[in-house]
Amino acid sequence: MKNLHGKALLVDPAQTKSTAFTREERENFGLRGLLPYEVASIYKQIDRVLGSMRSKTSAIEKYIFLNALLERNQRLFYRTMIDHIEEIMPLVYTPTVGEACKEFAHIFRKPQGFYITPEDRGEIATILRNWPEDDIRVIVVTDGERILGLGDLGANGMGIPIGKIALYVACAGINPAQCMPVMLDVGTNNVSLREDPLYLGYPYPRISGVAYRSLVDEFINAVQLRFPYALIQFEDFLTPHAFEFLDRYGLQVRCFNDDIQGTAAVTLAGIYTSCRITGKKFADLQIMFLGAGSAASGTAELLVDAFCSVGLNKSQAQKRLWFIDRKGLVTAANENIKPRILPFAHKHVACSFVDAIENIKPDVLIGATGVAGTFNETVVRKMATVNERPVIIALSNPTSHTECTAEQAYQWSDGRVIFASGSPFGEVQYGDKLFKPAQGNNAYIFPGIGLGVYASAARFVTQKMFLAAAKVLAGIVTGQEIAAGAIYPTLPRVRKASHAIAVAVCEVAIAEGLSDANLPEDLNSYIKSLMYEPNY
Repeated sequence: MKNLHGKALLVDPAQTKSTAFTREERENFGLRGLLPYEVASIYKQIDRVLGSMRSKTSAIEKYIFLNALLERNQRLFYRTMIDHIEEIMPLVYTPTVGEACKEFAHIFRKPQGFYITPEDRGEIATILRNWPEDDIRVIVVTDGERILGLGDLGANGMGIPIGKIALYVACAGINPAQCMPVMLDVGTNNVSLREDPLYLGYPYPRISGVAYRSLVDEFINAVQLRFPYALIQFEDFLTPHAFEFLDRYGLQVRCFNDDIQGTAAVTLAGIYTSCRITGKKFADLQIMFLGAGSAASGTAELLVDAFCSVGLNKSQAQKRLWFIDRKGLVTAANENIKPRILPFAHKHVACSFVDAIENIKPDVLIGATGVAGTFNETVVRKMATVNERPVIIALSNPTSHTECTAEQAYQWSDGRVIFASGSPFGEVQYGDKLFKPAQGNNAYIFPGIGLGVYASAARFVTQKMFLAAAKVLAGIVTGQEIAAGAIYPTLPRVRKASHAIAVAVCEVAIAEGLSDANLPEDLNSYIKSLMYEPNY
């Protein structure tokens, strides 16, 4: 921590307390005369923040306000977010971050994060020295090609790593000084962006092939030199690149892909919890996916591991999982099946989506399409016909792209659905019951994974860590939360979930011989001691 004084201390976002500096501190640090008279507690400051934020008339205005607060006073921003996470998180991340990314160049105020372009080739290790912090433990990186369900947003996609870092801090207590958002700005094929006079990114078509892969290689290698203990989280890469990089680097460096593995673990946790409601055995479930991108195929692969962990062999596990694409049920007779989907293309007559539900009778339906309305009334009612308590998980976000809304799911299933979604929905009144569905948010998983990898200094991130995280998350959902229609804990308990997941990750790292840390026996206390608490 720098020893700052006077105005420099007052405007430093990591160290300022603004009007909360005491009389003694004002004297000692040369702040007399630079602040109004009152010494305001952080809680009075939070009241002021909330009042100002709530006066804004749109979500994007609130996003801009909160981002300005983060740039001005980190501790106040994170204390506000932690204490009011149900209100703040949808503004800092999904769904508002989607709009923020689309408008990123137009609402830009102050540089955040680190940008790498093709013009930095051969010098990435050198320019990484420009980052002011040395002990980086988490890097979130994107190339902006597949931002949420919005497509290629180029350098505007930097809003995603910035938002994810905020969740690492608020949800798992990783110190903001140890986090770094990165944009691999390799151009954009979005012509309207390149022609936008305010666009801030590399204004050329995307590089591809060897030029693209070699730049990613250089970045990964440069990180190992500059930040040897950093965990790299890949975020919002195009599906082929997402799997390619996970396969390429997964056993070389500390890395994972949140769209693949984080989504998979949070979905698996919801399925585990749903079994507590339906009374069905997890090992007996039939599960159907609509969509065949990174989220769906990654979830299927983790589900295979989960089924195998309860006694099924790999072939039996794969046969419990079914995929629907634009043409209907994916079967062994289909042509041009994606390699990751091929193990789930079973022998079956070709049929439509609705007929597949009728024939296969899936216990769980998972949507990962990025297309709004694909779980229409016919689909939901058919799920409710073949199940007393149908489980429907609509993963796509932002909200405008979700497969169905919570209200639709409850209405079309006559209130019998067990529903979760990737985007947040409010309470739903159906008949005499008030449902409070919890968001199937990756924020329940990836911050705890990151904290556990940090604590254990695990050399790699493994599937067993995500399996353990899913079991932990499902295990902390209370009966009261389930009674309200939730298969995830309420957001105010996300730090508790992250702490428990981090402990489980450490235990897996030890069991797999991956930990490079000298860990104490009391992992609970040790991990708690690592968690950043934003107080004055």
